[in-house]
Amino acid sequence: MKFRFALAFVAALALQAHAHEYQAGDVHVEHPTARPSLPGQKNGAAYLTLENKGTQADRLLSASSTVAQSVQIHSMKMEGDVMKMREADGISLAPAAKVAMQPGDGYHIMLLGLKKPLKIGDKFPLTLIFEKAGKLDVSVWVEGKAASATHAHH
Repeated sequence: MKFRFALAFVAALALQAHAHEYQAGDVHVEHPTARPSLPGQKNGAAYLTLENKGTQADRLLSASSTVAQSVQIHSMKMEGDVMKMREADGISLAPAAKVAMQPGDGYHIMLLGLKKPLKIGDKFPLTLIFEKAGKLDVSVWVEGKAASATHAHH
């Protein structure tokens, strides 16, 4: 019985350590992550999921972090056979909308001019500014495989 309790306790701690979620007003933010840097890479990207759990629209206006000289919201999409990456002026969140940022598709938070390489296991602060929900400070965990060459040279 004690063993089962201990096992359940350890499992709960492990889930809590990896399930990092945040709330600002009606906006819910899940699992902010970044990939480790490639050698010599000056830029990086962060990914997270935004969900508007309210009945009024909101908008992610900007982001900032101490790990980079500047931070921008970017969109990616295929135009013919070419992947185009552009700075976005924000991300609109309609009521009940969910935007899942992921490598190679849709939106991401671009970290320009990294001050030091991003390494697996690192954690860094990211501040998100929403039109209605206001300012939200989150922790971004560096995990997974290294970023693609697309982000390295952008």
